[in-house]
Amino acid sequence: MAEAVRRELPAIARAVDHVVEAFRRGGRLFYVGAGTSGRLGTLDASEIPPTYGTSPEMVQALMAGGPKALVKSVEGAEDSAAQGKKDLAARGLRSRDVVVGIASSGSTPYVLGALELAKRRGAWTIGLTSNRKSAIARHVKILIAPETGAEAIGGSTRMKAGTAHKLALNMLSTTAMVRLGYVYGNFMINVAQSNEKLKRRAVKILEQAAGLEARTAAHIMRQAGDDLRVALVMAKTKEDRGRAKSRLATAGGNVRLAIEAAASSGRRAKA
Repeated sequence: MAEAVRRELPAIARAVDHVVEAFRRGGRLFYVGAGTSGRLGTLDASEIPPTYGTSPEMVQALMAGGPKALVKSVEGAEDSAAQGKKDLAARGLRSRDVVVGIASSGSTPYVLGALELAKRRGAWTIGLTSNRKSAIARHVKILIAPETGAEAIGGSTRMKAGTAHKLALNMLSTTAMVRLGYVYGNFMINVAQSNEKLKRRAVKILEQAAGLEARTAAHIMRQAGDDLRVALVMAKTKEDRGRAKSRLATAGGNVRLAIEAAASSGRRAKA
């Protein structure tokens, strides 16, 4: 499965380019699927806000049969291309959005219908399937097709194909978030501090990413108003909260670029 995904790295990289471009223009990423494919898309979309502190609007998932189909099979929901179009249209699809149709067989009507609407509205289309020669290839601009071969249990695409698709989705969303600056090194620096566990995690990340003692990290975090990105810029540049926030705003929220800008201005001042 991993080897099948590895062969698709060039296609995944191209897909990431377009997802990042869409986000930078204020666009959104939509996953569309049915059954296991829909659940995988929903899982990836639901993990983005708490991991990277993004709006739930940024990455969304459409599941054939609606939310109830996440926990109980809704037979026949995937057979309506018209419903796929209707559900996606209800999200206010725009030309600057990206739609990823997920279908192991590559022929799910619900997914194909959504992709047809996306093409009509000028949105970028990506297909994730395990059947390169299927109908979905004719509906998308980029095809990601890890061909995993026959399933261990015939017809159960939640196994080999599902695992490969989960890997591909992880790579697609994670790499996009890295490119957007929501990661510093290998640390998730936009984590939502919505409970005590996550607040402690944020301080720990600051401690490790900036090479600080625990007490110093906690102090800087308080000075930064519990904003990990601001705290990290403060720790790395030795600047105050106001200056750190200004640098982040100029850098579009990208911590690495904000820190590099501070270092560059420091070198110019010494020259």
